[in-house]
Parts: sequence; C-alpha cells; structure tokens
Amino acid sequence: MFNTMRQITDTILMIRPINFRMNEQTAVNNYYQKVLDNLLPETVNAKAQQEFDAYVERLRGIGVNVIVVSDTDEFDTPDSIFPNNWVSFHENGNIGLYPMFAENRRLERREAILESVEEAGYIIEQVVDYTDAEEEEIFLEGTGSIILDRANRKAYCALSPRADEELFIEFCEDFEFFPVIFKANQTVNNERKAIYHTNVMMCIGETFAVICLASIDDKKERKNVIKHLKENGKEIIDITEEQVNNFAGNMLQVRGANNQPYLVMSASAYKSLTENQISALEKHTKIISSSLDTIEACGGGSARCMMAEVFLPKA
Repeated sequence: MFNTMRQITDTILMIRPINFRMNEQTAVNNYYQKVLDNLLPETVNAKAQQEFDAYVERLRGIGVNVIVVSDTDEFDTPDSIFPNNWVSFHENGNIGLYPMFAENRRLERREAILESVEEAGYIIEQVVDYTDAEEEEIFLEGTGSIILDRANRKAYCALSPRADEELFIEFCEDFEFFPVIFKANQTVNNERKAIYHTNVMMCIGETFAVICLASIDDKKERKNVIKHLKENGKEIIDITEEQVNNFAGNMLQVRGANNQPYLVMSASAYKSLTENQISALEKHTKIISSSLDTIEACGGGSARCMMAEVFLPKA
C-alpha cells in the first residue's frame, strides 16, 4: 500500500494569530527568537497578521488549498501560528497529537481546529495521542521534531529537549516509518547547543533534501543521514549554519495548480541562498518566498513551521 504514498500535498492548515509575540516559555532553547523592544505587542501582532495574510495569499495564488482557522483569545497562545508542532495528518486518516515543551503551547491543541479540517471535507479516522508524555516531561513536537520522507517511509529526527528518542521510535512504530536518529547543533556564544527542531536544519522534497550537514557534529551520524538520503535518490543541497540562522532549512515543498511542485520559504531564507543552491533547487521545483521578518524574529520559526500538511483522505 505504501507505494502510492505522496511526499507532498496540495492542502495546508494554517492558524491566523491574534496574540502573536515572542514566547518567553520557548525562548529558553529556541536561540532564534529575539525581542523587538521598539515595538508594542499589538504592533508585533498586527505585523505578524499582515505577514500571515500575504503568505496565505501567496500560497493560494499558486493553487495551494489553505484551510485557515483563526486563533482564539480564550487562551494565551503566542505561538499558535506554528500548528505543525502539535498535529500531523496522514494518508490513512490517522492524525498524531504531540507533547509540547512549553506549557502555554499545549493550549494550541483545540478540537475546534480538527473539526474545521473535517468541515473542509477531510476524514479523520483515528487520533494517535502522545500528549500524556507531557506529565513525564517528555516531548516530541510533531513535524518540527520529525522530518518525514513519506514516500520512502523514513523519519528523520535530531534529538533535543523537544525530541525524545524513545517517543520518536514509538511514533515510527505506530505510523510505520524507519527511524533515522542523529544530533544537530548550532553555535551559541561559542558553545555547541542542540538545535531545537529538526525542521530548522533540514527539509525533504520529492527528489532533493536541503540540510545543514555541518550541524551534525558526529561524523558517523552525518554519514548515516547522507546514506539514507542518497539511498532514496535525494540530491543533497547542503546549507551553512549562517543560512540556517536565516531559516534556509525551514522550507516545505507543496503541490500547486496543474500538479506543479513549489518549494516554499521565507524571503530571508531565499536571500541567504547562493546562486548555485538556487539553480540546484530549481532543477527539482519552482521556488516561492514570502516576507516573514516579524514572525521569524519573535517566533523563532519560519515558513515551514506555519504549515501543517493535510494528507487525509477526502470525504
């Protein structure tokens, strides 16, 4: 049955923010976040909404089906704009719900959001719920922590305070993926520290992979990751740590009108790429970018984090 698995989808769930700001609870191990001191919180939120709306328009403009659900002000959820961390949607109708490191991010998991996906014409058969792990301080933040090669049934995970090895293996058993495990680091004040989410340093498309190989300090682990990618015919496009800091790893390939694949990234990610990297990518896919400066600065996440891919069967 797995031969027909799609790597990319034409349907995306996105959450429009209403209380967006820098989340103090996630900043402890997300070293990409910054406080924009000179901006009032309502200004930050308004700018994030403008960036969000322009981004949705950009995606719809290329023929991507975007299900937009507005956040609620019932809870304080500054990071609700990043739904891919708490939910994943799969072709067999199953969905995963994930344990979140920050307590205020746990409030993002709302039944109403799942109902909106069903109302858009998709079938949810079964919910595989890992959220009990939060009680034991064990976390695995969805497709932030896990990069799926759906077509080849492999799952890549850089271990971190937000990506637990045992829980990742349990996920792989439940969803039938082969686990590829490694550690990815970044330099923070001259120290090597774990990159908080795998999807900051790695993206897998249909026929290529964008990855910061230099972040995998252990040579054996690095060789193993390369072996798995090559085994599945992926052209490896290596990016630098500086490019990772500009969110060049945080990309997602989607399907637009006429079955055309597009690689989606932020304007800062695109600007950080070299001409060689761009031409290597364009052999595989068209590229689109959108300005997400405020969201990147305060949220420490970018284009990929904002999209939860919907692979569910249609009703």
